[in-house]
Amino acid sequence: MCGIVGIVNGDRRRIDGSHIREAIRIQRDRGNGLGGGFAVYGAYPDHKDLYAFHILYEGDRRSDAIPRVEDHLRSRVNVHHAEEIPVYPNDRIPKGPYFKRYFLSPIGQFVAADQTEEDYIVDLVMEVNRMGGAFVVSSGKDLAVFKGVGYPEDVADYFGIERYQGYLWTAHNRFPTNTPGWWGGAHPFTILDKTVVHNGEITSYGTNRRWLEMFGYYCMLQTDTEVISYIYDKLTRRDNLSMEDACFVMAPSLWEEIDRQDDRKKRTLRQVYESAIVNGPFGIVLTFDGGAIVLNDRNKLRPVVCARAGNTWYASSEECSIRYLSPEVDEIWSPRGGEPVIFKVEEQVREVPACPS
Repeated sequence: MCGIVGIVNGDRRRIDGSHIREAIRIQRDRGNGLGGGFAVYGAYPDHKDLYAFHILYEGDRRSDAIPRVEDHLRSRVNVHHAEEIPVYPNDRIPKGPYFKRYFLSPIGQFVAADQTEEDYIVDLVMEVNRMGGAFVVSSGKDLAVFKGVGYPEDVADYFGIERYQGYLWTAHNRFPTNTPGWWGGAHPFTILDKTVVHNGEITSYGTNRRWLEMFGYYCMLQTDTEVISYIYDKLTRRDNLSMEDACFVMAPSLWEEIDRQDDRKKRTLRQVYESAIVNGPFGIVLTFDGGAIVLNDRNKLRPVVCARAGNTWYASSEECSIRYLSPEVDEIWSPRGGEPVIFKVEEQVREVPACPS
């Protein structure tokens, strides 16, 4: 089950959240009221050069985790601004945990010679998540993530999604099966500028998690999807793989196909990154500051539809959401299993694969 929707405006034109709220609302039957969430890029133009930490505190504003986390933040980064995230309780979601946002920059002298600024921020995210009682919901620049327990339209109303604007939006309607329905376990899952919404099940979660822990990524949110955002960050940012190669690592060809093609590069990637392979049925929309990737497992066991209308790209579990957003499209198609579709902002180019004729 689960429903996903993505909107990418290639010209960075910003739209408000009412559009994606309705697009995911009409996929209501794909969820069961135990999780909904949204990611928006371009949300904080006044603080666009700062890392925007959204932090979920278990309990309310009296949580003893708040002073512990804030003392730790002040010891590690410059906190330029902090505020409570406004929420609007209603009869569908009368109460939730406490949310604050912090606009941060690293203290330069604390960044080690062998670290990048982003390495430093990732380490900070992992530190907060392991402190107890607090979880970093999002940590990218000019990026905001809002998620919780409820149907996505109810989560949207709880956070006032229509009050935010951005050039790239994703939404998720959750139907948890073997993991708990709780606020931190709703989608999207994020690290830095990367967010993931996912329909399916990651049967390789244990292997993926142990591999990630060797490199300082800790999965604390009790949901299998969390590994995808970390794997992609590790492959592209730390190991400098291309987007296409990172997608191949996560959804590789069968050995028989690699041997038949005698593709040395694919053989090497599959051998080196065996523990990063994402097994199980899945359809994902993985977003980053410069665009989005749509990817199915190699057997395409979960539905994803892509479309283009002018310089706007769409991805969805259901064509109805795309037709709601744009009744007329220039092209619409269903990606093949294991073949990534890449949308880029500003360049207005879909790189792979070509649209089927």
